[in-house]
Order: sequence, then structure tokens, then C-alpha cells
Amino acid sequence: MKKISILGSTGSIGTQALDVIGDVTSKAEAVCLTANKNTKLLEQQIRKYKPKFAAIGDESLYSDLKARCKDIDIKLSAGAEGIIQAATFSDADMVLNSLVGISGLVPTISAICEKKQIALANKETLVTGGEVVTQLAKEMGVSILPVDSEHSAIFQCLNGENREKIKNIWLTASGGPFRGKTREYLETVTKEQALKHPNWDMGAKITIDSSTLMNKGLEVIEAKWLFDVDCDRIIPIIHPESVIHSMVEFEDNSIIAQLGSADMRLPISYAINYPERKYSVSKPLNLFEIKSLNFQKPDYDTFPCLRLAFDAIKAGGLMCAVLNGANEACVELFLNDKIRYTDIGELIERAMEDFSNCEIVTVDGILEADKYAREKVYSLIKK
Repeated sequence: MKKISILGSTGSIGTQALDVIGDVTSKAEAVCLTANKNTKLLEQQIRKYKPKFAAIGDESLYSDLKARCKDIDIKLSAGAEGIIQAATFSDADMVLNSLVGISGLVPTISAICEKKQIALANKETLVTGGEVVTQLAKEMGVSILPVDSEHSAIFQCLNGENREKIKNIWLTASGGPFRGKTREYLETVTKEQALKHPNWDMGAKITIDSSTLMNKGLEVIEAKWLFDVDCDRIIPIIHPESVIHSMVEFEDNSIIAQLGSADMRLPISYAINYPERKYSVSKPLNLFEIKSLNFQKPDYDTFPCLRLAFDAIKAGGLMCAVLNGANEACVELFLNDKIRYTDIGELIERAMEDFSNCEIVTVDGILEADKYAREKVYSLIKK
């Protein structure tokens, strides 16, 4: 029985991971659960899945969680320390990190130091700290298994293949709700429009990132570190149907693709059960219902966030941390009606242009770059 600590159990990935674990055929159990603010759902999960440990990220809600669980035999904690406790819990074999944003970086590093296998749904871990994290994982002999549908697809396509023979990685994207729209159209879109993804049911932050194509840019950076491939050979491609989750092209010009329904429980199940394939509660793909598969080039001018991600990874150093921090700040401001949709890319670019980059990457440096980026964005909207 594989014992799993789920960081972010009340979010989209976390709840679907519990669907996978809760299936009667599953040979995994959740020994730790964490949430940021949702004490009500966390309590329900604790009662259903009976973990040994749980933590709430927002320390002000600890007393509420404690009161809700007063009749349950479980150890509780709160704050950043509580999340780290879950990431390093002695009984856990694997840590499924589905935290949002850079908050997932330190828990991932902590888990690797304790030699926990990592199922990674928090792409910002590798976007901001890819160099540090991958080197540490190598030193500790720890596997990082991708949970993102695209990276899981690439990982599956590479099974049994010589990675030195990779020609290109084709990273598919649905194009989001604004595929084919003009820059002028985007100037007046609302958050309600941006939150209506055509294919996937995700949290607010990643849904906005998908609409701006920043999510695809972050995935390019993540793929570079996961698969040790230069970013020039990672090619984003718009695939509106979201049937092919990504493809790998080899030196002999053959292309291997992974297909499946738009259901995150499939890649979650693959990561949890790896190297085995087990029955999945995900929706099966009906090939007879697929009328066509379409592919288009991304519009880098209308969606500048994708271009900025390539600029950041090519700049190296701490620039990816600045890109990510500025984006997180911009998405938060947009969701709170403080900036326009088109301000997102413009503010990120300003933050990157004004940053004095550093080639040496440390955890402290990453966190400082993240702080700079957020403060820069906030200062720009006050002018």
C-alpha cells in the first residue's frame, strides 16, 4: 500500500487525487492532508479518508479546524510549518504537491531532502527553482513524477525510449477561452469570461494562466527541467480538442502521442501508481466520437505571456522566478478587479525589464526575486 501525503487536498488536483485513492481498486492511502483555508472540506476529507496528520495553511483558521476535529484521533498543525510537516511526514512514501504558486517550492525541497518520491502538480516548483530542485533530486536519488496532463503525456511517450534521440517535444494547449481573439477584444474581457475554460475544470489561478497562455509558458520551463531538453526544442502547439495531451518527435521523424479524455484523474493515477498502470476512475476516451483533430500555431503577439516565458528561460538565472512572481501578482490583481486583462502581460514585461538578473540560483535568491517581482507589479499599478 503506497502512503501519500497530499499538499493542497481541497483544491482541484487534490480532490481528484482523493477520488483516485478512494476507489475500491486503489492500493494507495492518504496519510496526510493539507489545505490553505477550506477547513470545512478538509474536515470532511479527514473523516472520510482518515489520515494520520492534517494541516491548515492559514494559521488563523487552526482553532476552527481543531474544533471541527475534536472527536477525531488525528494530529493537526498549521501555517508553513504544518505544510512542511506534511511534506516530510515519516510514514509517507510519496508527496503529491498540488499547492498553488511558489508556495510549493520549499515543501518540495523539504520532501526531497527526506527522500520522498514526488508527484508534482505544482509547476512553479520547477519554473522558479528547476536548477536547484532537479540537482537536489539527483543527489538524493528521488524521482519527480509529473502530474500535469502535458508532462505526464511526455513522460509516457518517453517510456522505453532513448532521451538522447528526442528531436522535439510538442506541448499541446487548448488555446483557452480566447483562442482566435484579437488584442482589441482582449482589452475588455472580464474575469468571468476568462474563468470559462472550454475543456478543463481547474482552479481560478491556473484557469486565468491558461487563458493568457502563461500556463503553457510555465509548462515549457517545467518541461525543460523535467526532461533535460533545450527550450528551443519544446514547441507549444494549439490543439483545441484537448484529446492529444502532448507528443514527442524523435530523430527518425516518428512522433509518439498520448491521447485521453480531459480528465486530470488519468495523469494523477499514472503518477500515483507508477511504474504500474492500474484501473482509473477517469472518463474513457471514445474514439468514435472524435470528428477531427486540429493544430495551430500560437499567437505570440496577442498572447505575449508565452513569449515572455521563453525570454525568461533563455535569460536564465533568477528571471523565471521574476516571471512567475509577477504573474502571480497580476492574476491576483485581475481576479480582484484591480487591473485589466491585457495589463497582465504588460506588467510582467515591465518587471522583467527592470530586474538586475543574477546567474547564481539559490532558494533564498529565488524567494527574493519573487518578492521583488510582486512589489514591482504593485508599485506599477499605483502610478
